[in-house]
Amino acid sequence: MTVSRNLSCRELMVLFALILASRLVLAGSDAHVITAPEALDRVESGELLMVDVRSAAEWRKTGIPEPAIPVTIHQPGGPSAFYEAIMEAVGDKDRSIAVICATGRRSGVARRILTEGGFTAVFDVSEGMLGNSSEPGWIARGLPTKSCDDCR
Repeated sequence: MTVSRNLSCRELMVLFALILASRLVLAGSDAHVITAPEALDRVESGELLMVDVRSAAEWRKTGIPEPAIPVTIHQPGGPSAFYEAIMEAVGDKDRSIAVICATGRRSGVARRILTEGGFTAVFDVSEGMLGNSSEPGWIARGLPTKSCDDCR
């Protein structure tokens, strides 16, 4: 026996929330998610290049991780312009890079843009500069930052 009915708006919203939650859980278990201290260690050992993808206003407010280069995900021209800016800054799709933002949302988006474009080793510092519900963040951990007063 087959039962068929239309889902209510509320049922659709609950279903959507469950799907989104499951995707976030899977993303959180991603092998390409690393902690801020791990990112710092790997940058200092020469394994990774770190890129801060936040906005220029955020860079000026908090500084950027000391070993990072600033390349905003908010490029005029959207994701393709961001991808091109990263290519210009990094120069090699096989170079291992770590991306960081404020709390992990934009770094996840940045990682996706870069991997879909052919980058082979992109790591997400998902706790970000300010932390999130899972981790304290670069700044709260007392990791080194540098000012970026002239960042644009």
